[in-house]
Amino acid sequence: MADPQWRPSTKAPALWATASALIWLPIFVAQIVWAVVAGQWDTWPHLTVFVVTLIVALADILVVPRWRYRVHRWEISDDAVYTRTGWFNQERRIAPITRIQTVDTERGPLDRLFGLATVTVTTASSAGAVKIAALDLDVADRTVEHLTEIAARNAGDAT
Repeated sequence: MADPQWRPSTKAPALWATASALIWLPIFVAQIVWAVVAGQWDTWPHLTVFVVTLIVALADILVVPRWRYRVHRWEISDDAVYTRTGWFNQERRIAPITRIQTVDTERGPLDRLFGLATVTVTTASSAGAVKIAALDLDVADRTVEHLTEIAARNAGDAT
């Protein structure tokens, strides 16, 4: 079987980079507070921890989102929903249309800022729902509509 064909939105790397930056921000604030309270900006423990944190944060913000974008794929056929996700640990998921129980759209604050949405396809699988992340809102809406239409034509027991 070939890999899924479609990528997330071209805005996905910016979304993922922003989310990572927001996670790293409190860590840098804590390090600055630590240096101010200790009154030692130029000692080797503070500088070493700061530099190492900065290198890891920059990799997480600049490299990982682009890597994830290259890996993430999704596709919908008349028979199944296919996804490939991850950046370090990669996962392929296939959910048969006949097993679909619900199809949802999720938009957090950052998703709304970038005009994106995540489509969640819930099945009876113990592995959990299949998520198609970082889709343009119009693509997400069309995807939900298309999946609902296909699922209605292929009514199964969804268990």
